[in-house]
Amino acid sequence: MPGTLYVVATPIGNLEDFTLRAIRVLQEVHLIAAEDTRRTATLLRHYSISTPTTSFHAHNEQQKQASLLSKLEQGQLVALVSDAGTPTLSDPGTRLIAAAHTRGIRVEAVPGASAILTALVSSGMTTDQFLFAGFPPPKAKERTAWLERLVDEPRPIVIFESPHRILKLLGHMRDIFGDREISLGRELTKKHEELVKGPISFVINKLTSIKGEFTLVISPSTPDKRKNHSVDKMLIYNEFCHLTDKKELMRREAVLRLSRRHGMSSKAVYRAIEEAKKY
Repeated sequence: MPGTLYVVATPIGNLEDFTLRAIRVLQEVHLIAAEDTRRTATLLRHYSISTPTTSFHAHNEQQKQASLLSKLEQGQLVALVSDAGTPTLSDPGTRLIAAAHTRGIRVEAVPGASAILTALVSSGMTTDQFLFAGFPPPKAKERTAWLERLVDEPRPIVIFESPHRILKLLGHMRDIFGDREISLGRELTKKHEELVKGPISFVINKLTSIKGEFTLVISPSTPDKRKNHSVDKMLIYNEFCHLTDKKELMRREAVLRLSRRHGMSSKAVYRAIEEAKKY
């Protein structure tokens, strides 16, 4: 009889944010597949869990999957954990879970901490619907296209970002979204947790450190915002012509400057310019 694959959520920072069920499961399974065995070892020591671990991360996922499935088919119990929080959310494991289902292996989720929900409920924004968009692309061109697809999203957007790219991302967001309100969580549930909420420009100036892990919640686009972005098309167009003709700015630079000036997204500025050309 096949074993069971447990998908176990672990604390995102504070080691006390661990459920009794999760502790029991990690004690009872035969093997723990961990994204980072060193980080998981700290958690296991804290709760006196001596279960063996094996690494299972983005670079060896395909290689390790076959052996884990084999153990499960032999009746062993295996727990999947990520660095922190709930596995498969911007972490490896989805293919392993899908393969387990295909082979008739029982999959059981053990819920717990999630940086996504922690940031969302702390933001004060609506929580009945939201969009989790993961990590932005690291390259500027791809990130621009990625952000522009989210400009008119009517739900709060939750994203992750690394410390060495956070300031570039915030600046890029201000150019594309305008000075939209956001909630930025740094090192959530940890000793040096920081939560800053306000317009993007305010958050950039208020942020005390760029160390640690970041989770952002971006306020939704509203019908009023979208409507306001479509007014004064001729004003936007005339200013654009002045910047490109008189100031000799490149098209993209002029659009970014107008985006900041009017509190509009780059996408909205482009749209206003193209619509004004029709008149």
